[in-house]
Amino acid sequence: MKQILLVFIGGGTGSILRYLISKSLNNATVLPLGTLVVNVLGSLLIGFILGLGYRQQMLSANGMLLLATGFCGGFTTFSAFSYENHIFLKAGDFMSVGIYTISSLVLGIAATFAGLYASRFI
Repeated sequence: MKQILLVFIGGGTGSILRYLISKSLNNATVLPLGTLVVNVLGSLLIGFILGLGYRQQMLSANGMLLLATGFCGGFTTFSAFSYENHIFLKAGDFMSVGIYTISSLVLGIAATFAGLYASRFI
């Protein structure tokens, strides 16, 4: 139960921060700058957090749940996507990087369009 609460608190905090950043930056330009900033910052944060946890052993498993799974998961899912591609690249698995990246983009965009289309019937 403690782990679920940690993910919940981190996820809620990340989601609120994502909302505030996106709200303040997305209207500034034609490009959704807030979303871009959140995705890039989330990728930087998850790398830093996982680096502290796994390489430096400075974070406990609970700390990683709160920050990486909870906060970065709520802040953006792009951070997890970036880290997973890092793992593929580090292993030299370029085929998986290509397939995963293209599939994520194509399926993500297609799902967005499908959701928008389906919402017309409600």
